[in-house]
Amino acid sequence: MKFRILNVATAAIAAMCTVAGVAFADTKVGMITTLSGGGAGLGIDVRDGFMLAIKQSGRSDIEVVVADDQRKPDVAVQLADKMIQSEKVDVLTGIIWSNLAMAVVPSVTAQGKFYISPNAGPSALAGKGCHPNYFNAAWQNDNLHEAAGAYANSAGYTNSFILAPNYPAGKDSLTGYKRFFEGGIASELYTKLGQTDYAAEIAQIRASEADSVFFFLPGGMGIAFLKQYSDSGVDIPVIGPAFSFDQGILQAVGEAALGVVNTSQWSKDIDNPTNAAFVESFQAEYGRLPSLYASQGFDAANLLISALDKAEVGDADAFRDALKAAEFDSTRGDFEFGDNHHPIQTIYAREVIKEGDIFTNKIIGIAFENHSDAYAPECEM
Repeated sequence: MKFRILNVATAAIAAMCTVAGVAFADTKVGMITTLSGGGAGLGIDVRDGFMLAIKQSGRSDIEVVVADDQRKPDVAVQLADKMIQSEKVDVLTGIIWSNLAMAVVPSVTAQGKFYISPNAGPSALAGKGCHPNYFNAAWQNDNLHEAAGAYANSAGYTNSFILAPNYPAGKDSLTGYKRFFEGGIASELYTKLGQTDYAAEIAQIRASEADSVFFFLPGGMGIAFLKQYSDSGVDIPVIGPAFSFDQGILQAVGEAALGVVNTSQWSKDIDNPTNAAFVESFQAEYGRLPSLYASQGFDAANLLISALDKAEVGDADAFRDALKAAEFDSTRGDFEFGDNHHPIQTIYAREVIKEGDIFTNKIIGIAFENHSDAYAPECEM
């Protein structure tokens, strides 16, 4: 395994290695992710999960070049161009935010490179903007929010106040929730991306006649909202996707999150040997419990490794087929791609609990089984 930061100059390595009796050339992976600012925890977890899988594979033929996009689309585009043109990477990965993915992925695939998403899955790339070289190892943006809408129905909610940041994933989130929620919408709000003061929004929630609140506010946005909501005394129950109730976020939110139900395609208590080993080894390697993002980085790397076991990236057709086959042991259990290269998977309802001094989640039910996304029929590949 080779791992370096983009701004460190090193010579290209032309070594060869043998896998399953076949000599394969080295593969260079460009990881552009968020390592600084308010969303840094998400990118760090994706990176650490990815690198853990590479380490465990024992492969020395994979070089990973890592760069911080600072959560800025223009920076991400510049990094992608540098990685493709100067670093000569074969595969790109790592982007957390959908607005950055929309700026980078179409350019990457247009240049004949492969992109494996460990997180962002905007609707535009799942439907009409799909591409044979684009694979998403996490989810399509709407999925966890659709599951939240389905859970709200089962919980008996009939009037939801919904809010999300004003960027592609935020719009997909509310679209997804409304697609499956059978009740009414008390109000629909889009907040500023990166916002940390939610006094005005909470006042509107208080004044509404909602019986439930659905919100999608990832990273520091979710921490700020949940703390302020708890302090406000508003007692309308909240539900959301895992992004605002993930392992790293929960410790910062604390007691305010207890009992909240959220939806996720992954949880540390999914009962399969791969997931159990992943949780244990991640904690041993990094001294913390893994998050949803770490699991997605881990799965994205193992997807890549499974394809490299069959084909070289230079043989694009064979490598593409190997990625589509997805013959790897996922932390989620069975893993399958739909025709638009997004997962078909089970999505769980989880409840925030406390285990000793640690806030975490436990699975309380299944929201969807073998769930695909709404945009696959629009994909013409």
